[in-house]
Amino acid sequence: MAILYRIHQDNRKNSVHKGKWYARAVMNGTVGIDQIAEVMQRNSTVKKSDILAVITELVETMQDFLQNSMRVKIKGLGSFKIGLKTKAANKPEDFNAAANVVGMRVNFQPELTISKDGVRRRALLNGAKVQETAHNTVNSRKKKKTEPEGSTPSHA
Repeated sequence: MAILYRIHQDNRKNSVHKGKWYARAVMNGTVGIDQIAEVMQRNSTVKKSDILAVITELVETMQDFLQNSMRVKIKGLGSFKIGLKTKAANKPEDFNAAANVVGMRVNFQPELTISKDGVRRRALLNGAKVQETAHNTVNSRKKKKTEPEGSTPSHA
């Protein structure tokens, strides 16, 4: 197994790297929690229903801890925490959460391990290799606009 990639040209107007080529990871699809639980059931003695129940409870519990300003660390996976997007205030006394906090996000940092020889490895990337897609198409043209799901395409 490998991380598939396709090459892409930087066409950003003011980029110092305009015209250069880079790799972009290609996703072959999305795996849902049911598929993950099915594989976990085959690899262990735990039933799929139990796995789904534990994961559901994990999500709810993580949400509680995160919303109480706690970092959630899962050994072998990484850490989650809440980050804020704010607008600047001229002085500390001018800062007001209702006016200046404009968004929140969940930050994820994969667990980092350092081997005896000093090599740093991130969780989920151990043993990862990259491979060019079988039919690598060089995408140097602009993406077409896609219609929202469930709508009918408009033809001009």
